[in-house]
Amino acid sequence: MAWLQVSFEVAVPEPEAVADALLAAGAVSIDLADADAGTDGELPLFGEPGADVANWPRQRLGALFPEDIDVRAAVTDAFHGLGVTPPDMEIEAIPEQDWVRATQQQFGPIRISERLWIVPSWSEAPDPDAINLRLDPGLAFGTGSHPTTAQCLRWLESNLPAGASLVDYGCGSGVLGIAARRLGARRVVAVDIDPAALAATRDNAALNAVDIEVADTAAVEPGSYDVVMANILSNPLKVLAPLLSSLVRADGWLVLAGILSSQAQDVAQAYRPWFDLAPASESDGWTCLSGRRKR
Repeated sequence: MAWLQVSFEVAVPEPEAVADALLAAGAVSIDLADADAGTDGELPLFGEPGADVANWPRQRLGALFPEDIDVRAAVTDAFHGLGVTPPDMEIEAIPEQDWVRATQQQFGPIRISERLWIVPSWSEAPDPDAINLRLDPGLAFGTGSHPTTAQCLRWLESNLPAGASLVDYGCGSGVLGIAARRLGARRVVAVDIDPAALAATRDNAALNAVDIEVADTAAVEPGSYDVVMANILSNPLKVLAPLLSSLVRADGWLVLAGILSSQAQDVAQAYRPWFDLAPASESDGWTCLSGRRKR
């Protein structure tokens, strides 16, 4: 099936209402973006659970429709239903293609360090002698391309105690837990609230021939682990401070990532009763914090 994509600038203060109206009119997906993206007026906004994030001053909405729908009429009717004048719109035909293959072409082998690579399951390993982490993200977050993933992987390579037990809290595709096992961890427990992430982690562990325990959040024993690693976002990390801290044994390590550098001090403060966290690395505006549990 081919598709039609309509895009236009949204002048209303609550674009979510427009998105809902377009979905009711037959759109199959909606994308909202900064209308000034790629210009000097671009405004970076970072949304995460628990954060109030304003909309961009100028917003551009894109909606994808099946080709058999009268897109112009559908958009016009949706705006009239909201009591708003329809916008000037651009309509583009999107031909059908193999979207899986298109996505794979955007994701190739990633070199993390001299001896550590992330290699998609459909790619050849550039260095067969390296530690090659085979990965197929599936429906889970985590291709290994984000700076925070690289920060965690480099921490593991440099600091993981031999024979350590580790919790990968918010495991996504499972890449951090797999790396820990390949780097000598004795036991890895991968935890996530998303069933797709748990399924992807199981599949990727099998792909790498490593044993990883996959568990929900209620199945993790407190005070038992040498290393607890969480690459999530700053607000959830602050909310989870008592829980994540309780998982680390005395003198064990806590490693936190997914933190903008401007947020690092607030996150470290949330863990102050249990840890004196300090930046382990910084890259591209992101900070990885680590520290040992206080005795």
